[in-house]
Parts: sequence; C-alpha cells; structure tokens
Amino acid sequence: MMKYLTAAASLSLIAACGGADAPQMSGGDQASCSTRAYDEIGGPVSLVDHTGVAVTEADLKGKNSLVFFGFTYCPDVCPMTLVTIDRALEQLPESVEAPQTILISVDPERDTPEALATYISTEAFPDDIIGLTGTPEQVRAAADVFFADYARIESPESVAEYTMDHTSLVYLMDENWSLKTFFTHENNAETMSACLSELL
Repeated sequence: MMKYLTAAASLSLIAACGGADAPQMSGGDQASCSTRAYDEIGGPVSLVDHTGVAVTEADLKGKNSLVFFGFTYCPDVCPMTLVTIDRALEQLPESVEAPQTILISVDPERDTPEALATYISTEAFPDDIIGLTGTPEQVRAAADVFFADYARIESPESVAEYTMDHTSLVYLMDENWSLKTFFTHENNAETMSACLSELL
C-alpha cells in the first residue's frame, strides 16, 4: 500500500536544498489525485506555532490543511513550494474554501517561533499560513507520522554552516486530520488547484 508513497517521497527528498537547482514544478499526474489517501499518514503532533502557542493536531482539525515540511534558510525548494501553493489557492473557484497552509520546520535549532513569524509574513506566501516548530524530538515525531524525512547536512564553507535535506511532499489533510492526497514537486499551481477543486 505504501509503495507509491515511498517512491514519491524518495523522489521528493531534495539532495541539496541549500544549493542545488530546485526541480521543475511542472506536469503532475491528475489520474492519481484522488487515489493518494493513506490511513497511515498523519497523526498526533505536538508543536509550537509562530506565535509561541502550543499546538496539537486537535487544534488543526475543523479545516482542510496543506502541510509542508521545510525551513526558513531553504533558498529555493521551500519558497518555491509555498509560492506554488499560494498561486494554486488563488485559482480555486469561489465555491471552494481554501485550505489553511501549515509549514512545519525541520530546522528547530534556527527556526524559533519568531523566525517563523518573520518568514511566513512573506507576501508571496499564502495569507493564512501557520508556522510550526518545536524541540528536535517533537519535530522528528511529527515528521515520522507523515512518513517524511530530513537530515542535517554540514556546509562549513557557507555562511549558514549547514542545510537541511528534506521530503518536499505537500499533504492535503481533511478537517479530521486524515490524508486526502499529497502533491509532489511535479505538481504546478494549475494541477494542484485542479486537484483541490476536485477533492474539496
């Protein structure tokens, strides 16, 4: 059951988020839009939002959510993904309620609530985006329930000193915090919007 998700996650693990060219955001397999729901994906999370308030999955229920794992120092993949989400939401029909966007940081050492608050205020990102961080243990636990992975890569020659490789899937969770589908780097704003319109 998890073979497709595992393959997609492997393809979406960015080899060098801190420096390599980001994958092209084009294409996308619309036929699989409604067949990417796995009961195993998603579960309890215990984190802190960008205002410093403790948050669990219970606080995120009641509204559809687009969940993405990234970090504020990511120069290309993360901002590109959030811009793509914003453009997809702008293309939704008026009859479709846009999901909230949730960025879970995989770099808790640098991504304090204050750092996240500054980052998510970027005008090109979705308006209602929520930034989440926590202790290393809390972040790892959240990633594990999403079958997401990340790793610290030392870059002593750079000003940042290290970067984070991470799974770049975007998960659509329903109002009960259950996975409805997920998007890969091959989904652009148009294919993402079409899928959201189909499922929401």
